[in-house]
Amino acid sequence: MVKNTNLSIQCRGRILDFSKPLVMGILNLTPDSFYEKSRVEDEKDLFQTAEKMIMEGATFLDLGAYSSRPGADNIDEKTENDRLIPALNFLLKEFPEMLFSADTFRSEIAKSALDNGADLINDISGGSLDAEMMKTVGNYSVPYIMMHMKGNPQTMISETHYLDFLPELIDYFSLKIQQGLEAGIKDIIIDPGFGFAKNREHNFQLLANLNCLEILQKPILVGLSRKSMIYKLLETDAENALNGSTAAHVLALKGGATILRVHDVKPAVEAIKIYQETEKYYF
Repeated sequence: MVKNTNLSIQCRGRILDFSKPLVMGILNLTPDSFYEKSRVEDEKDLFQTAEKMIMEGATFLDLGAYSSRPGADNIDEKTENDRLIPALNFLLKEFPEMLFSADTFRSEIAKSALDNGADLINDISGGSLDAEMMKTVGNYSVPYIMMHMKGNPQTMISETHYLDFLPELIDYFSLKIQQGLEAGIKDIIIDPGFGFAKNREHNFQLLANLNCLEILQKPILVGLSRKSMIYKLLETDAENALNGSTAAHVLALKGGATILRVHDVKPAVEAIKIYQETEKYYF
């Protein structure tokens, strides 16, 4: 099986290669994220959660101030900015060597985050919800994570019709990557968007065939951690979906995932170690 092991990105003057998959820890600054225990409520909580993730081996911490769970409230830009920037400034002061991602689909929030020291932008809409996003990221010469989604967080649950799912996904990224390059973005990471405008069949079809995205020759980030596709299948809830998440992460690694975006860093790091050790012996 051919892997994207020759891929790399430049982030804050550092070259990050993907010969070994990396882990991105999730820091939710919202009061309504789908996994309650991932929400951080104050500076003490923020510090402790970030420190634990860093000690356990996260390469990036992803700060989200807008809940993108299905049907979440659409908050205004000021609210999102007021949640994000103080937390980012605090974390940069406490952990100046860490790489921080701003999870936003709004170009003004991205600009604010980058002006305040964020290292990369994670956009759930791949620029579809803000025409200025790619241009903004290109102006700052930072890596850009573009995710696949149809509609928006309020409507995506009804946007699950595809004529030919996987080819449409590849076509989407082919177009978005070209737009990103034209906007001056040098380092692009793709995220197929598990759970975003996808039903259970789509999600598991994607997990089984994730390696089809390797044709795009870009690092692949997956966000599977504790999602409903896992806990509903296992007839449980997000709080009890760690074991299922780890199983899904191993399958994603086998499919070519280069970044795991997770709530639980240590289990993800351990899954990578076990997968890589096993991979040495594949025929």
